[in-house]
Amino acid sequence: MNLRPIPTVESISPSDFKTNHYNTNQPLIIKGLAKQWPAYNKWNWDYFIDIVGEKEVGVYNNVKSDSYTPINTADAYMKFGEYLQMVKKGPVDLRIFLFNIFQHAPQIVQDFTWPDEYMKGFVKRFPMLFVGGEGAITHMHFDIDLSHILHTQFAGRKRVLLFPFEEQHKLYRKPWEVLSLANYANYNERFDYENFPAVKLAKGFEAVLEHGDTLFMPAGYWHHMEYIDAGFAMSLRALQSSIGGKLNGVWNLFGMRNIDTLMKKTAPKWWYDRKKEKLYQYAAKELAAAK
Repeated sequence: MNLRPIPTVESISPSDFKTNHYNTNQPLIIKGLAKQWPAYNKWNWDYFIDIVGEKEVGVYNNVKSDSYTPINTADAYMKFGEYLQMVKKGPVDLRIFLFNIFQHAPQIVQDFTWPDEYMKGFVKRFPMLFVGGEGAITHMHFDIDLSHILHTQFAGRKRVLLFPFEEQHKLYRKPWEVLSLANYANYNERFDYENFPAVKLAKGFEAVLEHGDTLFMPAGYWHHMEYIDAGFAMSLRALQSSIGGKLNGVWNLFGMRNIDTLMKKTAPKWWYDRKKEKLYQYAAKELAAAK
């Protein structure tokens, strides 16, 4: 992999952000954005246990999906408070994602400010919480709705690996899915280049997010995340400004996903083998073009 650090600033003007990052689809870490929010000091494990601890949530393990696995199906369910107590005690590879905690405790929306000065189109009904224990992994994927993301880390450290959407074939994207066939877990220590050689050509970014860091992840960016410590983060999503961008997101949600789900139910082995054959063909073209 050809990786460079994600550009990092303490603060940035809205005009500079739009010119150099939003309009050019370049990621950025803003270290000071969340420090002005009450949530920066207020949000912790005990706070969430007190206000929404009784709500049942789906939890997900580190196992990558296969040809038979429905997308976003939880591996188990438990009370949010019980899960957070488990995470606090020590390493656990279970994580929670796309949890709309604000639906259950709407008062905490007052703990942060929507950064409308940086971009328009925020989906304000759906700010989402992401929680993981030490060692939990979010496997390489891109967000299906192709939204821009502001992802703020509030506890613990998280290693982030990012690639532009255009690197999809070098990353071994599974056709009709938002996932990669390759396993990037602990990529900084080892990676299976023997079976996935095109990944050597992929150009991307990496960083470690800490408390208060806000990552701007442009629409369509591939991302892989590893929880170095137990932690949680909030994502604010903004739809793309272009009609084409919005339509591509709608197609992914209601066209591509439904077709893939149908094929996984009706002919999972054939469908998986066909996608695997195609992705290796695409990767071979990338390797040939690089010679």
